[in-house]
Amino acid sequence: MNAETTTHTKHSDRAIGERRTIGVLAIALAVSLAVQNAVVIATGSATYSDPIQNVFTFHAQNRGAVAIVVGLEALNLPLLLGFLAGLHGLVGRRGRSGAIWSRLAVAAGAVTAAAFALYAVLWIGVVLAAGQLAEPNPLFRLVWQLHAAAFALALPALGTTFIGAAQAAHASRLTPPWQRLLGLVTGVLLIVAGTASLAIADGSALLFVGLPGYFAWIVWLAATGVRLMRALTTEGLVPERS
Repeated sequence: MNAETTTHTKHSDRAIGERRTIGVLAIALAVSLAVQNAVVIATGSATYSDPIQNVFTFHAQNRGAVAIVVGLEALNLPLLLGFLAGLHGLVGRRGRSGAIWSRLAVAAGAVTAAAFALYAVLWIGVVLAAGQLAEPNPLFRLVWQLHAAAFALALPALGTTFIGAAQAAHASRLTPPWQRLLGLVTGVLLIVAGTASLAIADGSALLFVGLPGYFAWIVWLAATGVRLMRALTTEGLVPERS
C-alpha cells in the first residue's frame, strides 16, 4: 500500500467516523425528545388551556415528572448544538450548495436552544411555586403563562432550524427527498404556530398547529441519524473533500 492510498484510507475512515458520530447525536436527541414527550403524556400533564387550579394541582403532585423533563432539556441543548455543528461541517466538506442552509440551521438552533432553556427555567419556577403555595396566586398564573409563551416562541426557531437542516442534508445528498419535504412542510407549520404566541400563552388551542412539526422533527432526527450511522459509500453520494 503506497502513501497516497494510505492517506486516502485515513481520510475515508475519519469521514465515516465523523458521520457516525453525528448520527449518534441525532439519534440521542430524538430519543431524549421522545422520552420527554412520553413522560408528559404518561403523567397527563396540564395543558395551557386548563384551569389554573388544575395546573397548580398537577405540579404540586408531579414534581418528579417535571424534574425528568427539564433535566432532559439540559441534555438536549448540547445534543442539538453538537448535531447541527457536525452537520454544518459535514455539508461544507462535501462541497454542496447546502452550506447556506446549514449555517441557517446552526444560527436558528442556537436561538432554539436558548428559547427552550427559558421554557425549562420557567417550568422549574412553576413547580417550585406549586410546592410552596397553598393555592395559585396571580404570580403563579403569570409564570405559567410566560412558560407557555416561551414554548410558543421556541416553535418558529425550531421550525427554521428544521427547514435549514432538512434542506442542507438533502442538498448534500445525505437524506432522501421525503425528508426534505417533511422538514419544509412541518417546519412551516411550526413557524405559523409561533405567530400566535400571545394566544397560546393565553391558552389557545392554536398550539396544536405546530405539534405535527414538533413530532416530525423527532422522526426526521431518527431517520437522519440512522442514515448517517450506516456511514457507507453508496451510489450517488458526492465524495467528501479531504
